[in-house]
Amino acid sequence: MRLLLLFVVMSCVSWSGLPQDSSKAQEDTINLNVGNSNVQIPIISDSILEYERFKKTIAVSKKNNKPEQLARAYVDLAIWHENHTVLDSSIANLKKAIAVYKKQGLEKELAETYLLLKANYGSTAAYDKASEAVYAALDLYEKIKDRKGIAKCYTSIGDLFYYSNRYSEGAEYCKKAIAIQKENGFEEDLALSYRRLAENQLFLSSLEESLKNMNKAINTYKKIGETGAPLLACYNGRGNIYKYLEEYDKAIADYNYCYEGAKKIGLEQYMMPPTANIGHVYILQGNYAEALPYNLKAIEIMKRTGNTKNLWENYMHVSNIYRQLGDYKNALEYHELYEQGHAEYLTTITSRIESEAHVKYETAKKTIEIGAQKAKIEHQKRIQILYISIAVLLAIILSGMFFTIKNIRKKRKALAKANQELDAKNKQNELLLKEIHHRVKNNLEMVKSLIALQSAQLTDKASKEAMLASQNRVQSMGIIHQKLYQGTNLGAIEMKDYFINLSEGVLDTFNAEDKVKIECAMEELNLDVDTAVPIGLIVNELLTNALKYAFPKGSEGTINISLKEENNDLKLQVSDNGIGKTAGTAPKGTGFGTQLIRLLTQQLDGSLFEEHKKGTSVFFTFKNYKTA
Repeated sequence: MRLLLLFVVMSCVSWSGLPQDSSKAQEDTINLNVGNSNVQIPIISDSILEYERFKKTIAVSKKNNKPEQLARAYVDLAIWHENHTVLDSSIANLKKAIAVYKKQGLEKELAETYLLLKANYGSTAAYDKASEAVYAALDLYEKIKDRKGIAKCYTSIGDLFYYSNRYSEGAEYCKKAIAIQKENGFEEDLALSYRRLAENQLFLSSLEESLKNMNKAINTYKKIGETGAPLLACYNGRGNIYKYLEEYDKAIADYNYCYEGAKKIGLEQYMMPPTANIGHVYILQGNYAEALPYNLKAIEIMKRTGNTKNLWENYMHVSNIYRQLGDYKNALEYHELYEQGHAEYLTTITSRIESEAHVKYETAKKTIEIGAQKAKIEHQKRIQILYISIAVLLAIILSGMFFTIKNIRKKRKALAKANQELDAKNKQNELLLKEIHHRVKNNLEMVKSLIALQSAQLTDKASKEAMLASQNRVQSMGIIHQKLYQGTNLGAIEMKDYFINLSEGVLDTFNAEDKVKIECAMEELNLDVDTAVPIGLIVNELLTNALKYAFPKGSEGTINISLKEENNDLKLQVSDNGIGKTAGTAPKGTGFGTQLIRLLTQQLDGSLFEEHKKGTSVFFTFKNYKTA
C-alpha cells in the first residue's frame, strides 16, 4: 500500500496551499504589481511600514550614491516580496541587486544573492533558471574558498535534483553539504540540509531514515532558537513522512501546527503547504468531499501568487476527487489541466535540469570554458597593448638618453677648452652631469618597476619570461649610470666592478644566489660609456640564458666572465659548466636575446664564437671600442 502511494502521488513537501481556516490575520492591504496586474495584498501594519522603509532606503541610496547600501536594500525588498508571495517583484529586485554587486566586484554578496534568486525561480518552477543561479553561486564560492557557501550550494543542488525526480543524487549532494557543515559547526545551514536530505529519502523507500533526518532538522532549529518559517517547513515535511507511513493523525497534527504558525506570523506563502497536504490526507482516507475545498483553495492561491511549481499535482488531485464524487465533467476538465501542466513539468525538469544543471557542473563546465576562452582572447589583446606601450616607453627613454649624453659631451669638450677662470662653471657642470646620470638611472628603475608591475598580472609563462628579460636589460643599463654618478670619472666605467654588480642583480632575479656562482677573472678595465653599454647588455643576455637553460632543476654551477685588451682588440669570454647544448641547434625561447647579442656585436665591429665542451663558452673579439 505504501509503495503504491509513493508511486501514484508525489509529495507536497514544498509550500503549496492553505487549510480550510482562511480567516485573515492581516489588518491592512497594499497594492503591488504582480506580473502585468495590480493586486491588493492583505498585509500586517508593521509589515507595511517595513516595506515603506525598504523603498525609502533605496531612494536615499541612489541619491547619495551608496551602491552597497542600495544593493542590500534591493535584497531586503526582494525577501519582503518573497515572504508575501509576490515572486515576480522579488526576482526583479534580486536582479537589480546582482547588477550592483557585479559592478562593485563584491563576490560573496553576489553569490548569496544568486542563492536567493534560485529559491524564487524554484518556487515558480523555472528550474532551468534556478540551476543557472545556483551554479553561478557555487563558482563564486569556490573561487573565494568559502566552505559555508559551497555547502549551501550543495544543499540547493540536492533540492533541484528532488524536483527532477533524481532523489538518489539529491541525497548525495545533501550528505556532502552535511559533512562540511558538521565539521565547521554551521548549525543553521545543517538543519536545512537535514530537511532536504529527508525530502529526497522520502522517495527512496527510506521512510524511517527520512523521518530520522527530518527530526534532526527540527531539533537543530529548536536548538538555535528558530521558530519561524524554516521550522514550520520542517513540520510540513514531517507531516508528509507521517502521511506515507499512514500515520494520518500525526500528519494532520503537523500540518495544523505549520498552518497556525504561518497564520501567526501573517505570511500567506507559508500558510499554503498545509492546505494541499491536508486535502491529500483526506484523499488517501477516501474522504473526497472533505478533501475538495482544500485542493481547490490551494489551486486558487497558487494561481494568484504565481507559486505554481506544484499546480499540476493539485489539478490531478481535484480531477480524482471529482471522478470519485461522480462529477465527470469537472473531472475531465481538471484532468486536461493536469496533463498540460504535467507535460510542462516534465519538459522543464527532465530536459533542462539534465542538460543545463548536472552536465554543466559535473562534465567539463562548458559555460566556464566559453568564458575562459573569451577571457583568454581579452588577455592576449591586453598583452599586445602592454608590449606596444612598453616598447614606446623604452624608445622615448633611450632616445632621451642618447640626446642627453650627446649634449653633455658637447658641453664637456667646450669646458675643456675654457681657461681656469671657468673652473667654477666646470664643477657646476660636472655636478649637473652626475645629476643627469642619477635621473637616467632613476628613470630606468621606474621602467623596471613598471614592467615588474605589469608582469605580475600575467599568467602566460612565455609572456612573464619576456617581461623578466626586459627587466634585466633595463637593469644592466641602470647599473652603468649608477656607476657614472657614483664614480669620479664621468665618462668611464670600471668593468670588473660593473660585472660584479650586474651578476648580483641577475642572480637575485632568478633566486639563484645559493646555487650558481659567478666569477669575474679579469683586471680592472675602464671603458667608455658607448662601449660599456652594449657589452653590459651582451653579458646580461648570456647570464640570463645560462641561468635559464644551463642549470636545470636548480642544479649548482659556476659562470666565469673575462674581459681584457689583447693586440689592440677587446676580448670577452663568458663560460659556464652547465649541461651545454648541441652545436647548430636553434636557440631556446623566442630567440630575441640571441638576435640582440648579434646586433650589439656588429655595433662594436666584433665577432663571436661558441664552444660546447663541459658546458658552454662564448668568445667575443671587438675592434671598435674605446677605453678611458
